[in-house]
Amino acid sequence: MTAKCKAIMTHTSYHIEGADRKGRFVVTCDHATNSVPDALGGTLGLPEADMARHIAYDIGALGTARALAEALDSPLVWSDFSRLVIDPNRGEDDPTLLMRLYDGSVIPGNRHAGPEERARRIEAYWRPYHDAVAGLFETRPDAALVSVHSFTPQLRGRLPRPWHLGILHAWDARLSDALLELLAQQPDLVVGRNQPYPGHLPGDSVHQHALLHGRHNTLIELRNDLIAEPQAQEDWGRRLAPLLKTALARAPD
Repeated sequence: MTAKCKAIMTHTSYHIEGADRKGRFVVTCDHATNSVPDALGGTLGLPEADMARHIAYDIGALGTARALAEALDSPLVWSDFSRLVIDPNRGEDDPTLLMRLYDGSVIPGNRHAGPEERARRIEAYWRPYHDAVAGLFETRPDAALVSVHSFTPQLRGRLPRPWHLGILHAWDARLSDALLELLAQQPDLVVGRNQPYPGHLPGDSVHQHALLHGRHNTLIELRNDLIAEPQAQEDWGRRLAPLLKTALARAPD
């Protein structure tokens, strides 16, 4: 990285980098790491090979989000617990908030997790992360939310996914529409609108921190084989930053 991370704030469940940056965005990475607390066995009973898969975290997303936030001169908030511990990109009442089976792998540490354990994980990990994102927006209410994720090229038993990246949105597509128009002018990219996932889950991160507040927002999904290496993460962050700046300038109020 060419720029240093300033004003780093750390917590057991999240980190904020660049809280003093002056850019017009807040960048988030909901599925940044595959970290599992020692209290949960460190792996939730899964072998290392599974913990290295997309089921545990979004491969390459953190490095890309970090490069993007630096290029946008904007803060980054990222979770420091695996999505298998509790999924920060799900609403509190979502049945997939705590997964017991994911893309063919049974999660042993979650098989017998009942309502009390679910509530404990929400309070210990999920809520502090979302409180941190909300607190950052309180200091910059006019900022736009950019959520960075990655997706696997192919799920088991399904067709390969052809997109290099997807732009996800719900009913407020102002920023996403402007970004998609710019990406359509990139001849080397296959871009999907609301691909490979639907653009809205009630209670998800974008819903909580942008849609409910009328804030500009977009969710960027990058195919994880394209951002597996640090240099590729840096390149994608630097490539997307000027497009996002232009898109925000064009997006209607």
